[in-house]
Amino acid sequence: MSYQVLARKWRPKSFRELVGQEHVLQALVNALDHDRLHHAYLFTGTRGVGKTTIARILAKCLNCEQGVSSEPCGECSSCLEIAEGRSVDLLEVDAASRTKVEDTRELLENVQYAPSHSRYKVYLIDEVHMLSTHSFNALLKTLEEPPPHVKFLLATTDPQKLPATVLSRCLQFNLKNMPPEQIVGHLGKVLEQEMVGFEEPALWLLGRAAAGSMRDALSLTDQAISFGSGKVGEADVRSMLGSVDLSFIYQLLEALCEGEPTKLLDVVAHMGEHAPDFEGGLDELLSLIHRVTMAQVVPEAIDNSWGDAQRIRQIAGTITAEDAQLFYQIALNGKRDIGLAPDPRSGFEMILLRMLAFRPEAVIDNSLGAGELQAVEQQEQQSAAVEVGTQVKKPHEEPQAAARSRTAPEPEPVAVSVATPLELSPVCHVGAFALTDLNPDNWPQLLESLGLVGIVYNIASHCDLRSSDDHGLQFVLDSGNASLFNDSHNDKIRLALENYFGLPLSVRIVPGDVQRETPAMRKARLAQERQQEAIASIEGDPQLQKLIARFDGELDLSSIVPTDL
Repeated sequence: MSYQVLARKWRPKSFRELVGQEHVLQALVNALDHDRLHHAYLFTGTRGVGKTTIARILAKCLNCEQGVSSEPCGECSSCLEIAEGRSVDLLEVDAASRTKVEDTRELLENVQYAPSHSRYKVYLIDEVHMLSTHSFNALLKTLEEPPPHVKFLLATTDPQKLPATVLSRCLQFNLKNMPPEQIVGHLGKVLEQEMVGFEEPALWLLGRAAAGSMRDALSLTDQAISFGSGKVGEADVRSMLGSVDLSFIYQLLEALCEGEPTKLLDVVAHMGEHAPDFEGGLDELLSLIHRVTMAQVVPEAIDNSWGDAQRIRQIAGTITAEDAQLFYQIALNGKRDIGLAPDPRSGFEMILLRMLAFRPEAVIDNSLGAGELQAVEQQEQQSAAVEVGTQVKKPHEEPQAAARSRTAPEPEPVAVSVATPLELSPVCHVGAFALTDLNPDNWPQLLESLGLVGIVYNIASHCDLRSSDDHGLQFVLDSGNASLFNDSHNDKIRLALENYFGLPLSVRIVPGDVQRETPAMRKARLAQERQQEAIASIEGDPQLQKLIARFDGELDLSSIVPTDL
């Protein structure tokens, strides 16, 4: 018997065997089991995600001799004929090769006739977007009101090219790309069944190279088995795909963390000896920085499928979160520009050197012991934040200014003891007024001094200060802005207030109807008043009035924006 490729041998024969696309399967299974069948289905998605496979399984479900259900028997003559591609009642058409209107008319000539021996006559039209405009027009009426014994199953990789009149006549299901985790899991099961030895990192390389397509992943696996003489090894797959050895990527990131340009270029030189794909190396570097960042934020979420969890933890401990974000952004932008470089290697080197050139300088206090933190208070009132352990250079600082700042004597860094709110002195507060001064009228001014950002600031700005005393504050959160509020937001606002006043506080925030103007309402009101003042000032300008009169012009009020907003 001739060899059958994995992509065909392991094509699912029932919905139970399908990997992924649960959102599509749930809708189809429910429709089949509850006899709520539509006359036309449209499956969209990129290549190799299961469009035609799902359509064929659906045809089996419709024509199984055991009855319409989501689980065809797979043994009756109808199921076997569909599986073997010889069913006379399943008409598969490749629209890419039959684009003419004559082809469509010929296809629809026999629509009115009953199926030969199946329950339904099923028309499966693949790459339906390739049909001509006249072909779609010929199909429309039949597609909208087909005979009861006809079902249309359409598949396309480009639904935007389908006329709206066709889309409106079909139930549309959008199939998603397969994530690498799903592909790797399925490849592992397939290779175990095929009794082919494999290394898990090799499967991850194949899963990522497949770019969301299970069919491509199985085809690449076939190629890897041949390349590796009957086994799937990481080194063989890297060589086959032209991938960069990950050990080089680790060394690059470690050199970046150490700030060593010489070591960095030495690693690139060693990479160059293996004729690597430098653009692929940039992708690997981005993936590694992403994993390092995840390890910093959620350490327990480190994926050890590559067997490098310990090394990821080590790198995560030697790089700041700011540096990781900077490196990631520069590498991401570099992907766009590397094709413009004279050659890929020089473009790759410049991207890495750019990471070092724009890396913020650190202020180090040698008097602090290992693991201790140094807080550097920001002087800019707008940021109102505290940088821990580093003083960040402005990204827009000119090179000349940066050089002066490196040569000029800098003040000694001040080590600040970082204490919990409960450890702060009751008489210490950094704000403009004490807790006893707080009231609903000055709550908006206090809010701007707390250093809150993002959603926490947004929640606090919609709060009405209802009551306050020496030990507690109660706020009412505008119910119209409370959908994302949770206890963690309450805790962050409480900590900010405790740090501001230097006192342990009880802070309670409850959604409800506000009785006074919240900081957000006040900000909106002031902005509106300022806008009206700006419009009045512009409209009252005599020079502008002369220009309008002279040129018969008209003032565009929407273009007026106060300069201080």
